[in-house]
Amino acid sequence: MAPSVLAVCGRTFSKVLNHGHINLAASMSKRAVSQVPLGFVGLGNMGKNMARNLLSKGHRLVVYDLYPEAMEAMASQGAITAQSPAELGEQCDRIITMLPSSPHVREVYSGKKGILSTVKTGSLLIDSSTIDPSVSQEMAKLAEAKGASFIDAPVSGGVPAAEAGTLTFMVGGNESEVSAVKDILLCMGKNVIYCGGIGCGEAAKICNNMMLAISMIGTSETMILGKKLGLDPKVLNQILNVSSGKTWPSEVYSPVPGLMPNAPASNNYEGGFGSALMTKDLGLAQNAATQTGSPTPLGSLAHQIYRLVLNHDLGKKDFSVIYQLLEGKVIK
Repeated sequence: MAPSVLAVCGRTFSKVLNHGHINLAASMSKRAVSQVPLGFVGLGNMGKNMARNLLSKGHRLVVYDLYPEAMEAMASQGAITAQSPAELGEQCDRIITMLPSSPHVREVYSGKKGILSTVKTGSLLIDSSTIDPSVSQEMAKLAEAKGASFIDAPVSGGVPAAEAGTLTFMVGGNESEVSAVKDILLCMGKNVIYCGGIGCGEAAKICNNMMLAISMIGTSETMILGKKLGLDPKVLNQILNVSSGKTWPSEVYSPVPGLMPNAPASNNYEGGFGSALMTKDLGLAQNAATQTGSPTPLGSLAHQIYRLVLNHDLGKKDFSVIYQLLEGKVIK
């Protein structure tokens, strides 16, 4: 692996996607919303809501997913379906991908029927997956060789924000190209934050998710302890949210069943952000910590704890299921 993969975030990633694309950015920013269809690959819990928001804002959309039922659901809302990522490369010059992991991203972009097998010169590719920053850099180089551009734009906010169109995008790439797609991103979110060169969006995302996991574990421990000390969970949660112990889980995503009706914990931990994906992201954070020599004792422990979640066959449950594991309960 290249020395200090994450070091590009401290400077402009000048060797990738930094040449000859200014006119592309300027022209793309002037296009009418529905003139050219957007491509979208990956219609899971997050992707389907992001795609739905693009449709609701007037964009024409060509979609692809491994599961036909996912595409059928989007087709019923006005999307056009494709038979492979390669078809999107032929039909669209702006393509968004939202995939589970680095291997999926490699396959969708550089596989035999991948986007890059048919991509048009001047296309702009936006990857919102959470993956290793080095893979984003790898895809950017492959795209550049085809005359296309690639930016990494992972998101934060979870399924509720994806549904509401209030996601935060953390974006890495050529700044002019990021500006060119900002309006598209704002159809799915409310914040678009430029982080630096290729891979910097991913770097920000894995740091954020490490913090999220730590705070979810801490919130779960706090609620369990308070309950055993005789506190009403609602009262304790109210105290947290007006005190210095407030966290995102305590505020909008409680791990305690019944405390927040719209949180996955109140739906048997279904939907939301899967524990398997959180474990994957914590692994990415630990890899980055090793590469950069960064001390992350709590991040390392969080990774170990979520690996225990997987050992209990809870990988498909929302990551807030850690509350039940710590409480000693088994979820089915």
